Amino acid sequence: MTSVQTAADPVGSHRVLAPAGALPQTAERLDTRADLWPDEVRVRVERLNLDAASYRQLAEKHHGDGAAVRAEVLAIVRERGKMHNPVTGSGGMLIGTVEEVGPASPLGLRVGDRVATLVSLTLTPLVIEDGLQSWDGGSEQVPADGYAILFGRSIAAPLPADLPAELGLAVMDVCGAPALTRRVVDGYAQPVVAVIGGAGKSGALSLAAARRAGAARTIGVVPHEAEAALLRDAGLADEVVVADARDPLALHDAVRAAGGPADVTVVCVDVPGCEPGAILATAARGTVVFFSMATSFSAAALGAEGLAADVQMLIGNGYVPGHADYALELVRGNAGVRGLFERRL
Repeated sequence: MTSVQTAADPVGSHRVLAPAGALPQTAERLDTRADLWPDEVRVRVERLNLDAASYRQLAEKHHGDGAAVRAEVLAIVRERGKMHNPVTGSGGMLIGTVEEVGPASPLGLRVGDRVATLVSLTLTPLVIEDGLQSWDGGSEQVPADGYAILFGRSIAAPLPADLPAELGLAVMDVCGAPALTRRVVDGYAQPVVAVIGGAGKSGALSLAAARRAGAARTIGVVPHEAEAALLRDAGLADEVVVADARDPLALHDAVRAAGGPADVTVVCVDVPGCEPGAILATAARGTVVFFSMATSFSAAALGAEGLAADVQMLIGNGYVPGHADYALELVRGNAGVRGLFERRL
């Protein structure tokens, strides 16, 4: 039943329980009641996609014990009213079916629409009702039953009918990366583009976007030979190099040997400590785009200063107008990208 209250804030501050004055993303706890405010939408959850940095942190903390990972995810959602990893500060996104639409919702959704939410789980009121009984804790994608609330300024997109739901969710989880990569590459004349974590989901899309946007050379950086083989088979990079992104000098040398330094460096890894290497691998007046939620932005800023590096650094915020359609277009039109995604699923 839709609430008769009319004082909803389109950014969702009316759902914040603590602390007072916070926005939903920074809040400690959210109100998860199912009754809607006039501009809200309730979605019946089908599947969560945990942010890669968040899932890695949980899996490493519990030494791969899936049951313990599942229990912690349930505890976080129960205590916070959202999936907001307190260590990484990240969450993920979800897919589901629209259950109810408030009369003042501006999102254009209808009851029965299958959608992917393109806003983070860190700000989405969420209730899990099945105890995640169908999830073994061994992957980022989490089958789930429950509900989530979207605000007036939330973003959601219809799931593509021509792709499996799991594939559509995986693509939309990282769709901001290729859209921003395209925009940055467009600002250079035939740049060299290096993507750190090039065999991952966001990395593969970013490489494809860079090539389509006119990069003269694309360099994919991966941590070991198994991922290098995957990336070579996909044909997304002109050069594939193996380097530890946490070793600044090794990364610098590897990118230079592959045709760098890079005019544009895109960081798509889910481990911390890659900021200095990305900066060193980038040419003067170049751009570093950080898409990883494992990034320390203070380390990036102070590291660039300490290295006297004249580079522009951008935070990939996950939203660029048209980002979902563009990412899906890349997957549909590039067999290498789609193959990498399907192998990871």
